[in-house]
Amino acid sequence: MRVSFCGLSSLAVLIAPIVGTAQAAELPPLGELQRLLGSTAQTVRVYEPHLSVGDSHVSVEYVGYQANDVMARLFGEDWQGQGSTIEFRALDGYVSRIDVSRFTEESAYLVFAREDGAPFTVDNVHQNQMGVPLGPYYLAWDNISSPALVLEGTRNWPYQVREMRLVTLSDEALVPTGLDARFHEGAELVRTHCLSCHEVNGFGGAKFDGNLAEIVKHYEEAAFLRLVLTPASERTGATMPALSDRLSEGERRRIADAVFDYLKAVPVQP
Repeated sequence: MRVSFCGLSSLAVLIAPIVGTAQAAELPPLGELQRLLGSTAQTVRVYEPHLSVGDSHVSVEYVGYQANDVMARLFGEDWQGQGSTIEFRALDGYVSRIDVSRFTEESAYLVFAREDGAPFTVDNVHQNQMGVPLGPYYLAWDNISSPALVLEGTRNWPYQVREMRLVTLSDEALVPTGLDARFHEGAELVRTHCLSCHEVNGFGGAKFDGNLAEIVKHYEEAAFLRLVLTPASERTGATMPALSDRLSEGERRRIADAVFDYLKAVPVQP
């Protein structure tokens, strides 16, 4: 859905079963965005997480605008008070959901080109995909100034971003009434690590079909853990990234176990 970018009053209000209210703005073409912001784009140097493996950091310089400036222009200066979460929706159905508070704590940029004039693409080594187009916009974080961001790997770095939504989310789909409290951490880990691409009971991304709450009921634990920890060992040519290799092996296994236990326990909802 396209909205006019003349001010906050033109933003659409959406209603959905798992969302309270949302304001959505389709990102305009670059020339229009530059006109709206009325400022020169910045260069930001980052450790590109899609290229970095283990302790080897690959730095890249991108050109773009501070994400805070873009959101203030499209949603209004008070955008941080209009929702608890901002969704970045990609052309392929990927959805990255990030707490609004992160944008006051860290520096993020909506970038649209490489400073060196090279193609605006990336080799996503974690998903066995080469020359992936990043445009129209790519959310990049200044992880050189904030080393803690390096530990997150590629999480919260959506590319091919076409739309943003300010939302207030409900947990009912993920944590239905009656779900044992010992599975609540697993629900949060699924939200963090899985739901940009997959969905549980209608909540999540739209990159892949199928309800994880139903699919995983048919998995043996050993096969599921292999799929999460080393996807290529379970499926030839797998494009799903493994849990970040910047976490300790013990932490990766703990997360995988908690995710499996939660997905086995959560009831399947239509």
